[in-house]
Amino acid sequence: MDKTAKQKRFFVIDFDSTFSRLETLDELFEIALKGNPKKDEVLEKIKEITKAGMEGKIDFGESLGKRVPLLRANKKHIEILVKLLKKNVTPSFVRNKTFLKDYANNIFIFSGGFKDYIWPVVKQYGIPERNVFANSFTFDKAGNITGFEKKNLLSKARGKVLQLKRLKLDGEVFVIGDGNTDYEMKEAGLASKFFAFTENISREAVIHKADHVVSTFDEFLYTIAFPTKP
Repeated sequence: MDKTAKQKRFFVIDFDSTFSRLETLDELFEIALKGNPKKDEVLEKIKEITKAGMEGKIDFGESLGKRVPLLRANKKHIEILVKLLKKNVTPSFVRNKTFLKDYANNIFIFSGGFKDYIWPVVKQYGIPERNVFANSFTFDKAGNITGFEKKNLLSKARGKVLQLKRLKLDGEVFVIGDGNTDYEMKEAGLASKFFAFTENISREAVIHKADHVVSTFDEFLYTIAFPTKP
């Protein structure tokens, strides 16, 4: 792969259930609700909202707006989540850490989750902070989560589309993800191909819309003819 080709290929990667094995906001609820007698009831409600959003039954802005007000967490809970996430990076991304570092300037993490816990995880793979796009929590003086920044593009319906459009990437754009919000970038004409990523979860509502279905990041690299490490 020559230098020119390297500069013209961009990789937009989802975080939850793609780069990470986990649905991170759900995990944060799990941590924050430990010991709460209504834990199971709240978690079930959260998972239903998450699933509806990922399958495109409700838009992401609505999904986020319904979940965050239910969250009673603080910065200490986020620290616990970060430790958990570092142990749960998807295995095929771990195997291809060299690729991620070599092409870091061409790799973008797009997430409807929160940069507060995503950035500490992906920075270990050489991805620069300027290439990480996610929501941001708001906090009170005691470090308790009060909500999220509503001006952030990723908090809105079709937020990933709006963010990718703003970047104006000049080249071939590959989107890798497991949710309908990832497919929307291809649907909007902003991505060359959409790869449904199924290593962690397989969503039928998303798979049939994909250009390719890949079970690992290795398979993705093979499909686009990039060399992988043994």
